[in-house]
Amino acid sequence: MAQRYVRVQTGDGQIHYGLLQVDRQVRPLDAPPWLEGQPTDFDLAPDSYQILAPCYPSKVIAVGKNYANHAAEMGTPVPKEPLLFLKPPTTVIASETAIQYPFQTGQVDYEGELALVIGDRCVNCTPEEARTKIWGYTIANDVTARDLQKKDGQWTRAKGFDTFCPLGPWIVREINPSARLQTFLNDDSNPVQSAQIDEMVFSSDVLVSYISQIMTLLPGDVVLTGTPEGVGAMQIGDRVRVAIEGIGHLDNFVVARESPVAKKVEIP
Repeated sequence: MAQRYVRVQTGDGQIHYGLLQVDRQVRPLDAPPWLEGQPTDFDLAPDSYQILAPCYPSKVIAVGKNYANHAAEMGTPVPKEPLLFLKPPTTVIASETAIQYPFQTGQVDYEGELALVIGDRCVNCTPEEARTKIWGYTIANDVTARDLQKKDGQWTRAKGFDTFCPLGPWIVREINPSARLQTFLNDDSNPVQSAQIDEMVFSSDVLVSYISQIMTLLPGDVVLTGTPEGVGAMQIGDRVRVAIEGIGHLDNFVVARESPVAKKVEIP
């Protein structure tokens, strides 16, 4: 089994990066693994920690319509260049935590994706250089308020609500280029999304290279590589699982986000 790098919080509030063992004990590292963190000399018992998202990025850079069949189901052509947007770090949540359904939207969709974790500062990299900057791989759900995406034209609001980027549950260093990505809803064993990650229009190294020519990528930053066809709505009470061969599965559930008391806003 590939080594699984986790980020956990203990009962006293301490946060550690670490290696998850087969028996679910965690061996903490003395620094984030992409900063050459080394194993310490103690273990955390399975009942003494909570798994967090495996990193807390300075930014999440996402790629739209990077599978031809998803572009087709959206009724648009495949972009000639990677189509980029940002999700704020406050969208990031861990596996087994709640996706909040905002009161401002009537349609919240799942989008299962492979996520790249950057391990080294990356600026103006070639694809060959970019390949060495990808430290590892994890799973993401690029949750989207689809009606707001269509209404607004640009995607910041639709993609940027708190909890709209489940990530995890851990990071692995390598992945099979033809690994299968699948998304499941509730107890249905038939996936609503299923594709091999090598069906991406732009490969991982090309994406990282392209992004690095626009903005500096920092250690711990995350790149979402796009979703295949089969995106669809989630309802309050649903559970969603995104699974990728060689990594594992990311599980979340949907709850209603509390509506604030309406206040009159005066615009000067």
